[in-house]
Amino acid sequence: MNQSEIVFLDGPQSRWKELKFAFKNMRELIRGFRGLHFVGPCITVFGSARFKENHPYYQLTREAGAALAKLGFTILTGGGPGLMEAANRGAQDVHGHSVGCNIQLPAEQAPNPYVDKWISMEHFFVRKILLVKYSYAFVVMPGGFGTLDEYFEALTLIQTHKIKDFPIIIFGREYHRELLAHIRLMQEQATIGEGDTGLFLVTDSIEEAVRLITERSIKPFGLQPKAKIKPFKWLFERS
Repeated sequence: MNQSEIVFLDGPQSRWKELKFAFKNMRELIRGFRGLHFVGPCITVFGSARFKENHPYYQLTREAGAALAKLGFTILTGGGPGLMEAANRGAQDVHGHSVGCNIQLPAEQAPNPYVDKWISMEHFFVRKILLVKYSYAFVVMPGGFGTLDEYFEALTLIQTHKIKDFPIIIFGREYHRELLAHIRLMQEQATIGEGDTGLFLVTDSIEEAVRLITERSIKPFGLQPKAKIKPFKWLFERS
């Protein structure tokens, strides 16, 4: 966490300091909007930065990134290593577009080498806005606190109708077994609605994920893949 964020979250500051913090983050949002304006409809892939290239989850994520890029979407990730790198790499494997929205950390996280375009954000909440804003589907790979934070934010936005009912796909049935058990417990205790577990798909099948995205991301929004794709222009046209 950078020093300005530490100060801001430490409680009330002077009105002038809080106004400066607000304007600083407005500038960061605008910079993000400008940087991602032409990336086109995206699929955002969330996942751990810690899995190495030889891990099965890395290979699964790379294959998923390739399959989703073939549909015509830009693959958008946090831009870091691990499974973020794998998704971006998969997109490049099939000559699709690959974008990273990096976060500045005390231990500097450099963008992975498989992004065509990347932007760097100072604050997590700004980054999360950008990862949601351009996406027509969300793919959740195995990960840690950050991955779950991003997953539950997207899920809550869909549950509360703050964004449209875009598909959320969770890969790694065994990895997420205890998490899914807890979600079922929430349903049993009525802290979530009866139909809320239908807001996401749990699968280990890339083909099943592709079918769901075709049915719920491409067809409902009238997206049609263009015959020729130019760099950083819309990959789809609306019918």
